[in-house]
Amino acid sequence: MKISLLQQMYKDVLAGIPLARESHHYSSLINLGVEQPPGGDESCHQKHLPSTAGGIGSHQDTDMSGAVPAADDLSNSFTNMSSLLCPREVMLLQLTLFKMMVAKAESQEIELHMRQKYCEILVILLKEAEVDSKLICLLSCNDRLLSHMASQSLASLVYFQLKEEDALNVTWLSFSLNTLLGFPGNSRVADCLWTLTGIIKETLKDAVVPRAGVLKKLLAPLDAVLEGFYNAILLHHFDSHHYTSPYSEAANNLISFTDLLEALLASRIELDFPLRCQRILFLKVSYVLNLINSSIPYVIKKKLILLLKKCVLYKSGEDAKSGSLFLQTPSLCEDMLALSNAVLQVVNLTWLNQIPLGGKSSYFGSSEAAPGDDSQDGFDQTVLRALSLVVLKALEFKIHNSATETEIKGGFENSMSQLLVFWRSHIKPSPQSQPVVHHCEWLSLVFMEQDDDMWEAAKALLLVYLKFDRLECDAADNLSQKEKESWKFLLHAGGYNPHCIFLFFLEKIAFDSTVLLDFLISSETCFLEYLVRYLKLLGKEWHNFVNVCSSFDTRHSTSHQEKQSSVTGESLQNAGCEPEPQTPMSLDASHDCLVFTAQQADNEAAELSCSDSLMGTDSASLLGPLQSLVNYDSSEDSEVESDGKECSVNTKQVPSNNEGEVSRREIGCSCKDDDRNPHTSEVSPLQPKGSCTSSCWTCMASWDNVVPPRIMLYKSTKCLEELQEAISRLQRRNLFPYNPSALLKLLSHIEKMSKSMNPQ
Repeated sequence: MKISLLQQMYKDVLAGIPLARESHHYSSLINLGVEQPPGGDESCHQKHLPSTAGGIGSHQDTDMSGAVPAADDLSNSFTNMSSLLCPREVMLLQLTLFKMMVAKAESQEIELHMRQKYCEILVILLKEAEVDSKLICLLSCNDRLLSHMASQSLASLVYFQLKEEDALNVTWLSFSLNTLLGFPGNSRVADCLWTLTGIIKETLKDAVVPRAGVLKKLLAPLDAVLEGFYNAILLHHFDSHHYTSPYSEAANNLISFTDLLEALLASRIELDFPLRCQRILFLKVSYVLNLINSSIPYVIKKKLILLLKKCVLYKSGEDAKSGSLFLQTPSLCEDMLALSNAVLQVVNLTWLNQIPLGGKSSYFGSSEAAPGDDSQDGFDQTVLRALSLVVLKALEFKIHNSATETEIKGGFENSMSQLLVFWRSHIKPSPQSQPVVHHCEWLSLVFMEQDDDMWEAAKALLLVYLKFDRLECDAADNLSQKEKESWKFLLHAGGYNPHCIFLFFLEKIAFDSTVLLDFLISSETCFLEYLVRYLKLLGKEWHNFVNVCSSFDTRHSTSHQEKQSSVTGESLQNAGCEPEPQTPMSLDASHDCLVFTAQQADNEAAELSCSDSLMGTDSASLLGPLQSLVNYDSSEDSEVESDGKECSVNTKQVPSNNEGEVSRREIGCSCKDDDRNPHTSEVSPLQPKGSCTSSCWTCMASWDNVVPPRIMLYKSTKCLEELQEAISRLQRRNLFPYNPSALLKLLSHIEKMSKSMNPQ
């Protein structure tokens, strides 16, 4: 039989043309020929690809004790092959056909009679040709492409049999059990792990079958063995000397096992009562934490850290639908708490600062990073964010499940102190930006370039704050004034005051409401959940929010006055802050961080010049103009939002570093109201320094007589008002992806509180 028949079969299957000849004819075409050398029956590690004129061999019976049997010699059908295709290429074509036929047999888009034909051919290959044994022999051949294709084909066939016959392939199961139990004597386990990972992924992709039943039948026989293998590879038989190279066999095994752990984590959502192998990563996460701190190659550390990030962001099936964090199954609560305790325990032992983030990533064709790569200033920002998020989510879970204030505060202060030191040691302010003097600013600096992580981190700290707030309220009657002040101080020293975090973020996006709207519409972040929780808090703590806004004005104006006068008499210390220390500290004693108080704001606000207070100049954390994904003001029924005033934005960007985009906004006033009515004067962004005209000063003085100098309050509430208007427009046109009524109600309440302070 000629190679042209195999090629024609490939073309017919690819094009969806019915296979006209009998099933045995096609099964003989794609039946593998694997020649095993004499005496090589222990592990089939070295395979000889068939020659172009191999003889006919007989298939030996499968030995269920665990040894993989010898495979057939190459069929006579290859005798007359074209010399243009070598046996290796023929085998790759056969393996490709396996996967194609399995996919076609399971596709509901293929006609029934064609699916039945494919199923007949596959059953013949499994039952008569015993192709599963041949694929297992091919797994560990030295040709990595053949091995990879064999692994994918075997996974497809095992899943096909599991789905169609509701039975697990016994040959594959025996091979897997013996391979895993034989570790570390059997050093090549990566092939076995790849195949199991592939079967799990095939199951998760199938939207038709009851995945829970399939996964249970697949994993239950391997459950105890996988736990033992987890202990063996990560603890009992771990030797860092085997991992000197990322290309070693040991490194290959560990990478493939990490991929399997990720697949097991993803499959957990399908089972109401997860198996032990799906929980082991949570319950024995200390093995992984120790591994991350060992001398294994950086690429493996990074995979493990990103896997931990997926663990802390994991939600159960019901939780993923409801969007609630703590409506979890009991096993998931237990597992998350075990993971959180282990993470926080090592964090308090300076584990974070022992992890090197300077490992170079791999680049295609080069060892150097391309422009715009996320590894900057000698450290990997992706890993930095992942580690930070793991710690913050661990704190959230731990604090949520703690009952008393005493139980919570000590651990929280220690962990946050270590995290702040970790951030400070890796992220350095650019020469163009102001030094970071407020701990609450670190969150936006670390996470600003990754939206989904940013809001997960902000939500975690918001939930921590709400838990502390409830504890403080419960004990309010028994607290002295000094203890209450200490509580306020701790909010800023710990870097988790929700109002500061929100305002720093608004600064970073230049108070652009369309950026917030993009986040609300996107399904890739938890911004909606965060914003709803924060707006509810804002309605209750409006006075605190106003005080924080005033303190932002004070900080900005003080900085601007220093630059204008070029003197050193004014410093951040006068505003209540000093440079941060470079060593870990107890948050209770960290009096050298910036603490905003209402008294400071009121005392210093009177000293502000009109231009400074109105404009909040030289905010070193503002981004330049941001382009939103959609021009939401372009709808036909957009209301005219101008009443005769004109505001123009003129931003001047400075060179930015990779640790946080920085720009400075110079703001002035352009008053073009015909009647010069101070009540209709708007803050308008402005002209360069020193170019403010006398009419502008007159306008600003008039505004100063009407309202207090609360520019941060004005800009932040204006941003929320614009967001409310944009959502309302989209809702009226049925363009908003969900019902925003509850969100609009919260935004409307904030607007009323804002206008009650500044009646226009």
